[in-house]
Amino acid sequence: MKRLVRWGKGLERRGLKPAYAGGLLLSLAIFLFAAATNTMAGGLYVMSGVMLALLALATQLPRRHLRGITVERRPIDPVSADDSLVVEVRVTNRHRQPQGLFQLMDALPLALAPAPQTALRHLGHAQTQVWRYQVQPRQRGVYHWEGLTLRSAAPLGLFWYRRDLALPATAVVYPQVLPLQRCPILDTLGHQAGQQWHYHPVVKPDTEGVTRSLRPYRWGDPTRLIHWRTSARYGELQVRELERVTASQEVVIALNTLAPWTEEGFEQAVIAAASLYHYAMERGFAAALWLPRCDLLQDRPGVLLALAGVQIDASPVAALNEPAVATVWLTPTPIAKPLSLRQLVWGHPAHSPEGTSAGSADPSKGTIWIQADQPLQAQLQAAIAQPSPAKA
Repeated sequence: MKRLVRWGKGLERRGLKPAYAGGLLLSLAIFLFAAATNTMAGGLYVMSGVMLALLALATQLPRRHLRGITVERRPIDPVSADDSLVVEVRVTNRHRQPQGLFQLMDALPLALAPAPQTALRHLGHAQTQVWRYQVQPRQRGVYHWEGLTLRSAAPLGLFWYRRDLALPATAVVYPQVLPLQRCPILDTLGHQAGQQWHYHPVVKPDTEGVTRSLRPYRWGDPTRLIHWRTSARYGELQVRELERVTASQEVVIALNTLAPWTEEGFEQAVIAAASLYHYAMERGFAAALWLPRCDLLQDRPGVLLALAGVQIDASPVAALNEPAVATVWLTPTPIAKPLSLRQLVWGHPAHSPEGTSAGSADPSKGTIWIQADQPLQAQLQAAIAQPSPAKA
């Protein structure tokens, strides 16, 4: 079947794939030619010859019809998995004559959405028309596709011709971020006895604090920020730019992609990692993402891009370069770690300790057990018991 489809597209690229009307006319021309051969009637030869000449002309006209049509694709803004992806294509007629009656088909990956298409009836000289459509992504990911197709059978409508354009595109679909009202596994991460927090200095522009630099006065600047001594030296008003240095608690969201995940559990873990990172940033943490084969990622675009494209990694690795700061570990198999670590463990109740259930905590290890068939947001907001400090 795939070979037949490729063969049909090859005919279209050469302008030799007949439309429905073209197929009927070609069959009729062959029939009349056969009848003329049997009866030796000159009129039948003439009719079949005229039809074949018209068909031959129809194979060339669509090719000329698409000349001068240029297509540009605008960059696609990243979206979350619960938002609509907007794709915009600009079609311009560079030909001196008006063009129209052609189709545009975008070759989206099947994992993203079925291939959309549209038809343009008329496009004047130097006229530009925007084709904008929306796609509802089914799943997070980084999607690539290579081109767009122009297709036409105009003006006679007897043969199809297609022109494939190299317009590579990339669409980034971030994982869904759950709106967590609270997250005890992060809120209580630094409460246990003996744990040392790492502090990360954050420098932010502010209206109070230490002077960072001087700049020329702009309309609307507070007069209290004018540096009069420097203004008198340069002969123009100079304004102080201030900054404030604060300290943020540092936490790492660690997603162990090398563990034996199930597909459903891994997708929930990616959503949990994005949600925990977003919650930590809102609460003033210096949050970072850790993946086994990557360095620590701290900037929001880099974290979301990494989570959009991360997959289960079954290849062997010598040793994990685990982070040395307070960590929330996302894994399908629990591990024995110090008090500075909390765990979200995806597993069937049969693999969890006796008496634990979905969203429940294991006080001995600071662990929350997550069940893939239960609402994830409620489990992330579930309370976690505090592990008892070790006795001397």
